[in-house]
Amino acid sequence: MKIDIHHASPVPETYRAARVSSMFNVEGDADFRLSVEADLTALPWQVGLIVGPSGSGKTSLGRALFGRELDRAPQWPRQDAIIDAIAPDAEMDQVTAALAAVGLGSVPSWLRPWHHLSNGEQFRANLARLLCERPALAVVDEFTSTIDRRVARIGAAAFAKAWRRGAGQFVGVTCHDDVVQWLQPDWVIDTRSAEFKWRRLRRAPKIAMEIHKTDGSYWPLFEPHHYLKLPRMIAADYYVGFVDGAPVAHICFSPRPGLVEARACRLVIMPEWQGAGLGLRFLNEVCALWRRGVNRYERPMPSLFHTSHPGLATALRAQPLWAQVSATLYRQPSTGPRSAFRGKPGHFRAVQGFRYVE
Repeated sequence: MKIDIHHASPVPETYRAARVSSMFNVEGDADFRLSVEADLTALPWQVGLIVGPSGSGKTSLGRALFGRELDRAPQWPRQDAIIDAIAPDAEMDQVTAALAAVGLGSVPSWLRPWHHLSNGEQFRANLARLLCERPALAVVDEFTSTIDRRVARIGAAAFAKAWRRGAGQFVGVTCHDDVVQWLQPDWVIDTRSAEFKWRRLRRAPKIAMEIHKTDGSYWPLFEPHHYLKLPRMIAADYYVGFVDGAPVAHICFSPRPGLVEARACRLVIMPEWQGAGLGLRFLNEVCALWRRGVNRYERPMPSLFHTSHPGLATALRAQPLWAQVSATLYRQPSTGPRSAFRGKPGHFRAVQGFRYVE
């Protein structure tokens, strides 16, 4: 299928326009033309990408291929928290899973209106909403264009992985070609060369992390991003994961009485790195060290890990290295309406326990 785009732009009959056209040898008109051969029906696909510099015809090409789908930007309520605004009729677990899947794992951010989020958080919230709504076709203009490039790459990879678990087709339109390796689209149209290519799926680039035992001085850097406000653990060993010299992951371990096992807690991944799969890899690696006796006690210990974060609990249940050992409801006080559970005021937090079983 050939797509021809022509935006007529005759040269105005004014002094300035005539002077510029003469100086730069622009004769007749300043029309924009773009022709692309693209058969999107030759193979089945789920993720596509239109990429090219500003002014190269990306948006016009997107409209020619997909019509008004390109202009359907999500509308968010001004006051509702995103946890309430995303798919109000869906199960809450579906919404929290979508937020975690695209790397928006910061629980306090779930409680804020979309307009109060950072650009990177708004980007991820939009993607989470797409995952929940699951349109047959979703076309997003300016995909990743207004956010930090690290957030763009990690967010694109996280979204593509989650999108491919279900049905529907997604197309991103962007001026940044750095997301190609991370989004891993089935096809790409580059408006610079007017070229359409099918791609064989490859793996997203690897992220190498160095893990160092620290003295706890990094915790204040990570603490604002932990979903609970808790005191420091007693007699804890702290571990921090670094990517290219930047601290991106944190956890601490404390032995239980008798040195029979260790308790892992305070797992935090910096927001711009959430969704890349670093959290579980980091947790598993440090647990493996303790299991082999690589700790200050020089004693092999299994690890326990407790969390009330729904996305993390779901991920741990899917891991063969972990076995769920407990699930407890804790009541927390509230000034709101009385709970329907046993008629007591407050709400309940489900704390789920897991044991590393390698």
